[in-house]
Amino acid sequence: MRVFVTALDEGSLASAGRRLNRSPAAVTRAIAALESHVGVQLLHRTTRRLQLTEAGEPYAAACRRVLTDLEEADLAVAGTRAAPRGVLTVTAPVMFGTRVLRPIVGEFLKAYPAMQVRYLLLNRMTNLLDEGIDVALRIAPLQESNLIAVRIGEVRRVLCASPKYLADRPPIASLSDLAQHDVIGIEPTSPDDIWSFPPVAGGRIPRTVRVKPRLMVNTDEAAVSAAVDGEGIVRIFSYKVQHEVSAGSLVVLLPEDEPPPVPVHLVTSLDRMSLAKVRTFMDFAAVRLRADFDRVSPHPADQRSCREPLDAKILRRRVLPNQDAAPSSGSP
Repeated sequence: MRVFVTALDEGSLASAGRRLNRSPAAVTRAIAALESHVGVQLLHRTTRRLQLTEAGEPYAAACRRVLTDLEEADLAVAGTRAAPRGVLTVTAPVMFGTRVLRPIVGEFLKAYPAMQVRYLLLNRMTNLLDEGIDVALRIAPLQESNLIAVRIGEVRRVLCASPKYLADRPPIASLSDLAQHDVIGIEPTSPDDIWSFPPVAGGRIPRTVRVKPRLMVNTDEAAVSAAVDGEGIVRIFSYKVQHEVSAGSLVVLLPEDEPPPVPVHLVTSLDRMSLAKVRTFMDFAAVRLRADFDRVSPHPADQRSCREPLDAKILRRRVLPNQDAAPSSGSP
């Protein structure tokens, strides 16, 4: 079972063998024995990759849960449950995970030499239980469930353009002016896209602007790069352009018309929170993420609710495992 999961994590039998200090032949035999035991094929094997069969998908999820439980049982029997050790699986959206959370994961590994981190950057919804995830970072309003959430900040959905683009184009004083400008679209989008904005003060009907992207891209990185190069206006989460705005290569437009900020949480399950490795990482990452949000936030007062003690926040808020931010302008 451990060989099977390691092969999935590593992506090949040879890589699994190196990690487990076994020969590729021994790995192949172990997986064949497992398939013989359960009576079904679990993996499609090609020269380039491994792919789960239909029967293999739920079995892999069950194997991850079993192995995690065994690891924690070993630690408990050994009397080392209070010390963070073992493998911690963390997931986050790709750009946030690369720009913001990844350095914190590095600090965590330096601070706790007995820890290993399996770091998954995914722009899709994940199921913590089925995919063996200990901690997830979510950018979204979260609904009630049996998971624990620790709020660490919030992000804005902003309009940005480069100074060189704005220098040669009509001024932008209101939302209606956007129709005269080039727009960079982030898939999924369409040649005719509609951007929605909050109602005017005292109103109830959201305002909309129909835009026609001249450039459509499928990654946030490409959209930001194109905006910096003067290709047009992009609408994107604020953390994705934090560096560019700070450096002056992008300018935030019409901030008074932005939608309400979107909360950011670290989430875990109630049973995982009792584990030393999970609790330690949640404490470690939350402090640093809050400090980062406080440092870059243009509205410091908006961050007050994120400074409560960790325990108090945990007792009050529980959330769903699969709620990422709606991708109205690119992935979370």
